[in-house]
Amino acid sequence: MLLAAAPGAVAQAPAPAPGLPVAIPGVPLASLTRSLLPPAGAPPRTAGSLSWEIVVILTLLMLLPALLMSMTPFVRILVVFHFLRQALGTDNTPTNQTLIGLALFLTYFIMQPVVAQVHKVAVTPYEQGRITATEAIALGSAPLRNFMLKYTREKDLALFVEMAHVPRPRSPQDLSMRIVIPAYIISELKTGFQIGVVLFLPFLVIDMVIASVTTAVGMMQLPPVVISTPLKILVFVAVDGWHLVVASLLRSFH
Repeated sequence: MLLAAAPGAVAQAPAPAPGLPVAIPGVPLASLTRSLLPPAGAPPRTAGSLSWEIVVILTLLMLLPALLMSMTPFVRILVVFHFLRQALGTDNTPTNQTLIGLALFLTYFIMQPVVAQVHKVAVTPYEQGRITATEAIALGSAPLRNFMLKYTREKDLALFVEMAHVPRPRSPQDLSMRIVIPAYIISELKTGFQIGVVLFLPFLVIDMVIASVTTAVGMMQLPPVVISTPLKILVFVAVDGWHLVVASLLRSFH
């Protein structure tokens, strides 16, 4: 009724001129168009290349959880957190979601320089059309291989070289990902268990002392865990345990 009474109150928006893109508030159409079009001087993308690009992207998305678990410090960090929670005697505190979230962000913090190098040597040239998707994967795997080899034991590398029946390489950088990735996982599991055992020892001593004291005073009906669990949490908080654990994990990668 009000709009009908005041026909001049609402003005219709002018129709866009033919051939011009429609501007949507908050959506930079010009930048989106530039990202979809090939850069200047690069060969135009054909339908086949776009199809292969989509296949590669979807494959990487499907393999992302496995890549995260096998080629990053995520395995070591999560194993240490699991040992820490078992040593404290808190079955579900912190929750699995909390520990996984913290492990993910610590993994990103450690891997950020490697990711930046991969983006520089592989992603940027591929976006500019200077290399193909296969070449980008080969170039991007080099920084990851160097990172994994830094924390992989020679004993584990030698095991998979022997099982693969490949000739001994001149340097570890000549090894394929088929050998480096499983060797890296085994080395990370061993390191994570070593750190977990070191974390377990002081809490194990507290459990043994509490059990001995309760047995000596004749408190047979009282489970020692009822006393030792709050005491372990108190000691862990008093020494700023989370700071020490995270700092030790980060220093183990630098």
